[in-house]
Amino acid sequence: MRRIWTGVGAALALAAGAVVWAVVTPSDPASNDTAFDNVNNDRLKTDALLESGLLLVRYQDIPNAKATFERVLTLDPKNKFAWYNLGVLAQNEGRRADARKAYDAALKTDSSYTSALFNKALLLKTSDPDEALRLLRRAVIVDPKASTAYFHIGETLAGKGQDKQAREAYRHAVELNASLRSQVPESFQESVDRSPAPNEDTEAAVNSETPDR
Repeated sequence: MRRIWTGVGAALALAAGAVVWAVVTPSDPASNDTAFDNVNNDRLKTDALLESGLLLVRYQDIPNAKATFERVLTLDPKNKFAWYNLGVLAQNEGRRADARKAYDAALKTDSSYTSALFNKALLLKTSDPDEALRLLRRAVIVDPKASTAYFHIGETLAGKGQDKQAREAYRHAVELNASLRSQVPESFQESVDRSPAPNEDTEAAVNSETPDR
């Protein structure tokens, strides 16, 4: 199965089955005023380097893209975009420890950085499903329309045998993004094709830590 979560910026070439948010750049570009103090000059440099790194990714020049994002960090060691982009590159190269370190650094700067929460959750989905669920739930609190995060909540809950909560998460994912319907496992397809009953609470299913009885 090939699923790509698209975001702002250039998407990387992903291995089959990977779901990694795209490399991103800041959403608030630097001011166009002609006079800048030293801090703003550094901001301009970091933004320019981030854009350059994106272009290198588009041209599949990954070593130089990595070096460019690392240059950003010499100017701004807490730049969450640079850390996150390095995490994406590492994750797609299978360097899981490096990817986790990069996502952690991004989250240290911004604990509600949804992209980093999501990608870190994917790293831990198999080895530590409970922590992956915690991260995914944080992601959907920050972005309630994060359909793919809900999908992975469902997938992780299903893997833990919590089918009732998994059904709710799958259904909510499909309500937000109908294109995910075909990726819902067959055993859960019926649940995404019906409306929730009055006593069914999607938020409770997604946020509850209690296993099904």
